[in-house]
Amino acid sequence: MNLTITPKAENFMRRMVRFGLMGNKAGFRLVVSPGGCSGLSSEFSIEAGPQFGDYVLELFELNVFLPEPSRELLDGYVIDFADTMMDTGLKFFNPNARGICGCGSSAPGDTDPSVSTVNIASIVRRSA
Repeated sequence: MNLTITPKAENFMRRMVRFGLMGNKAGFRLVVSPGGCSGLSSEFSIEAGPQFGDYVLELFELNVFLPEPSRELLDGYVIDFADTMMDTGLKFFNPNARGICGCGSSAPGDTDPSVSTVNIASIVRRSA
């Protein structure tokens, strides 16, 4: 799998898992599906362990759980984290995207199809 997670994104994921208080097998579950201007729609949660069929990406004691369809969609992407006054959350960059968005559902000013954002308001904590 060709997926890059920047240090800022990794630190964010680690904090979320640590604050989730679900134990040492817990992880950051990232689910992406087709949709949105960049081609991806996403959500994430903190889970006590992987679900059946999840691919487990281990990053120095951080577990990232990816369902098979998400793993396939994220191939070649870079995941970063932004924390600004206007935007806080994970950002997904597709270095292979070309052109201008024409989906008609993007926010004003969204013109780069290579970037998708998932806001931290979408965090879901599930009990074990």
